[in-house]
Amino acid sequence: MAHEGPNGKESETLMDLGDARQQKPARAGLAKGDRGEAPKDLGSDEASTAGRETERSGTDRLMEQVVETSNAQAALKRVVQNKGGPGLDGMRVEELAPYLRANWRRIRSELLAGTYQPQPVLRREIEKSGGGLRMLGIPTVLDRFVQQAILQVLQPRFDPMFSTHSYGFRPGRSAHDAIRAAQGFIQEGRHWVVDCDLEKFFDRVNHDVLLSRLARRIEDKRLLGLVRRYLNAGMMADGVVIERHEGTPQGGPLSPLMANVLLDEVDKELEKRGHAFCRYADDCNVYVRSERAGQRVMVQLRKLYTRLRLKVNEDKSAVAQPWDRKFLGFSFRLTKGGKVKRCVAPQSLDKMKERVRKITARNGGRSMQSVVASLRTYLTGWRAYFRHTEVRTELRRLDAWVRRKLRILQLKQWKRGRTAFRELCARGLDRIPAARIAARCRRYAWASRQPAIFVALPDKLFDSMGLPRLVR
Repeated sequence: MAHEGPNGKESETLMDLGDARQQKPARAGLAKGDRGEAPKDLGSDEASTAGRETERSGTDRLMEQVVETSNAQAALKRVVQNKGGPGLDGMRVEELAPYLRANWRRIRSELLAGTYQPQPVLRREIEKSGGGLRMLGIPTVLDRFVQQAILQVLQPRFDPMFSTHSYGFRPGRSAHDAIRAAQGFIQEGRHWVVDCDLEKFFDRVNHDVLLSRLARRIEDKRLLGLVRRYLNAGMMADGVVIERHEGTPQGGPLSPLMANVLLDEVDKELEKRGHAFCRYADDCNVYVRSERAGQRVMVQLRKLYTRLRLKVNEDKSAVAQPWDRKFLGFSFRLTKGGKVKRCVAPQSLDKMKERVRKITARNGGRSMQSVVASLRTYLTGWRAYFRHTEVRTELRRLDAWVRRKLRILQLKQWKRGRTAFRELCARGLDRIPAARIAARCRRYAWASRQPAIFVALPDKLFDSMGLPRLVR
């Protein structure tokens, strides 16, 4: 089925969106873990040319690019890949394609007419690693689809104009790139860092300031109006819809791009002043050669952020040496030879150990296989992120520590000395060392360090159960 498009030609509907998950357009986009970011190449003329146009050329017809068929199909595929829970209306990701097949013509018309109305987001709160709660706003699946379609049009238009020192939520860039860049600045002799943290950044974004920055590059009033409606969409909490007049809650595909649009002004000012810095979302580190220079930069940053109606978190911000601070989970060490090395930050190690303690706690009568399965899920992701550390000894110590926690768990599960004696002998231990450990099996810390326990519960046993090693 077809209908007249904006250019007078027939434009196909999205009746075939149900097949979008099976389609594999060329260079479909980023890795699955980069949620919400637009693919580098959407496989459509509109998306590929957006980044090559002049700053405002064609910006009054962007909504036509948003609803263009190939762009919508790519947005559907991305939303399905990212999965995620339902929003306020309860619609699941699997229901999106059938819903669009039945309703896409109406939704498309509303978007082109500028009358589409987003639904309120669903509030979710998660614990932050440093304490406190982080508020998430979960849009409906349909609104995630529309936001993703908008993102795929705006990202290639805005991204080439962003600072080269900005690394967060951008195609082809990652947190590890930011960490390596920071390492390079420190290696050059910038042994002081201005670590500037914004207070509740995503909750305090000023809508008028943000939209004024968007309007500098976008003339399409329909698209600007839709972005404003997304920013103003209420938030459902405890059965009540709360109006929002500031903030862009994390949870939707558009929020990261909006953050970069707003903070790019600070990036450009830092570039103009010749500063060496790295920014990932609202985390900004500026590297200088003296504490005095760092204090001057901190004053400048406070002024720049105040201009955007943002506030610096004074408790978490500081001018210090980089080995005393954490950046994106990593820290740095200065070796005797003067080489700067990346290492896992102490706070990240503490957080990892706390998570492992919870997984290996004795509760619920879980089997060792079940505990190892939970550890495998967590440690695989942790290892993938922190594999870039250049201090491998800390990973080896963590490997030994995790296996010690499992040995203690096994001793706890045996409970009684008689059971421990029988199990230890069955695992190849001589009766005398088995009896010695069994007699004191409730002294878990002591028993887990005895040489005999490494014979009964060797590392290769946990390897065979699928426990990953942090150092291969």
